[in-house]
Order: sequence, then C-alpha cells, then structure tokens
Amino acid sequence: MTVSLEQLRRCHIAVDLGAARTRVYVKGAGLVVDEPSVAAVNIRTGALIAVGSFAERMTGRTPDYIRVVRPVSGGTVVDIEMAQRMLRHLLGEKLRRALRRKPRLRAAACTPHDADPLAQRAAVETLVGLGARRVELVDTLIAAAVGCGLPVEQPTATMIMVCGAAATQIAVLSLGSIVTAERVGVGGDAVDHAIVQHLRHQHELMLPSQAVRPLQLALHGNGLTEHGPASTLIHGRDVATGLARSVHVDTAAVRDAIHTPLTAVLDGIGKVLRDCPPDLVADLTDRGIMMVGGSALLPGLDQMLRVATGMPVHIAERPDVCAVLGLGAMLEGKIAPMVLDPLSE
Repeated sequence: MTVSLEQLRRCHIAVDLGAARTRVYVKGAGLVVDEPSVAAVNIRTGALIAVGSFAERMTGRTPDYIRVVRPVSGGTVVDIEMAQRMLRHLLGEKLRRALRRKPRLRAAACTPHDADPLAQRAAVETLVGLGARRVELVDTLIAAAVGCGLPVEQPTATMIMVCGAAATQIAVLSLGSIVTAERVGVGGDAVDHAIVQHLRHQHELMLPSQAVRPLQLALHGNGLTEHGPASTLIHGRDVATGLARSVHVDTAAVRDAIHTPLTAVLDGIGKVLRDCPPDLVADLTDRGIMMVGGSALLPGLDQMLRVATGMPVHIAERPDVCAVLGLGAMLEGKIAPMVLDPLSE
C-alpha cells in the first residue's frame, strides 16, 4: 500500500474527490457526504451560489453571470481554491466545528494509480486548506478493492476494474500491492459523449446536458446486448431549427456507438493480463474481475466483458462508494495486514 495501515488508523477523515462525485467518510460517523463535484459561482462577485446536487441541476440553466464549474477532472484537482470552498460547504458548519476541535487533524485521500507528483500535491493542498495537518494518499485501486471485500492482503490474485467518469483503472493485486495496472482514458463521460455525437450526426438532435443517463437507463438490464428494447423515444432540440423535437432512436445503433469507446477498456484488460505473471492469471480464471465505480452500473457492461474475456465478471454490492468505504475501513482499523515473520536461521 502507499502508506502503512498504522498511519491510516491515526486519520480522522477520508476523502474521495472524484470527477463525478465527492465523498467524505468521518471516523466514527461513517459516510457523511456523497454529492456531485459541482459548484455554481457568481463570476461578477466571486460568491459561491450552490454546491453538490443543486448546482448540478443548474447546469445549462444559468444566466451569463453564473458559471457552473467542476474543480475535479479525471480524479485530479484542477482548481484547488474552488475544491476547498466546495468541500467546506458540503461538510457543513456543524461538522467543520467538530473537526476543528481536533488539534492535529489527519486526513486520507484517494489518488489515481498513475497520478503525477503535481496531482498528488494538489490533493494534499486541498485538504491542508481545510485544516488537515497531515494528509495520507492511498491508491484508488487498493482502497476500492478493500471497500468491496476483496482479500487484497492474501497471496492470491484479485483483479479489480474501477470504472470512473473520466477514466477506467484496471489492476491485479496480490499481497496488498499492485502487481500490474493500466489506466484507460475512457469512462462514463466518454460513453455519454459517444451517445451525444451519435444523436447529433444521425438524427440532428441535441440533447439537454442531463438527458444522457436516462437514455442509458432506457436500455434496461440488457442494454449492451441484442435483447434490449428495439427503440427509445428521446426528446431534444433540432440542430437546424432550434425547436424541440422527439425521435425514436434505434437502440442497436446506440449500442454500436457505445461499443466503440469500450473497446479501449477491453484492450486495457488484455494488456494487464499479458503483463501479469502466469500463476496469478491462473487464479483469475476462477476469481474473475470485480467491477466498481459509478460507470460499472452501465446496463450490460458486465455481460459484454464476460463474453469478451471468458472470465467471470462481478459487480460490487455498492460499486459507487467502494473507494471511500475502503478508506473508512482502514481508518476504523477493520483491516488486519498479513504478518510475515522473518525466518530465523
């Protein structure tokens, strides 16, 4: 792991700053914040108007002087000051007062597997601005594996795929460390973009900013298979006239559009398996792949991966909050490391 479990047990809060949602776990209180990573700002005065779900509902509906921003992109904090302001409002005054009473507040944060030093520094500075005296960084892959109950500390292979909004991370874990990992720049946002472009080019229809997720849900449980619905009624705006228009979209064509970005995910899985030692690959034949992250709930994605790889594919019980719950379990001391006693001669 990035840091020892003993250091994590001294932390008081755990933060998962994702491109889509921000989650905060407080030791002894559990998950206290689970809101979209969105803030609305008055650009004339600099005042923060709304954060979280309310700010997300304002997307595409604001006048010129209000801007809806996302301070986190691809798991990396791109606007430290705005991320701090957003976190302060999400935590609330009561919880902030409780945290200020701790003389040496320690925090833990998730970082992507291949985060560069600048991205790690941005995560540390964000939490230091909230009053943390020390910040421990934990790899998102390990935190998510702990959160979904995988035996990461055992000498057996476990494969995890974190399906985020901006990227997908794939790794094979053993003995509490990452054996091999790959980050693919395709996530839920790329799937949304593929659907938007398909509707724009094929049907000359522009979707509202929040209409893509309902389209994916309309594909039902077999969304990426041929057993889904034949067509779906979509409401949007005509590209040429600007008037409201509704069209029946062939879901088979939508599935083809979705398959294109997901091919990169399959290539990433193949690269991880090729770089993995043969003994660990043999373990994965029975254990399969564990999917976590909000985009893991894309209808039919697990079935598509099962057919493409020939391996069992499982979705975690609560895939969207596995990373922060894994950090919380480490803070609470629920994870016991496997002790390796040196052999005496």
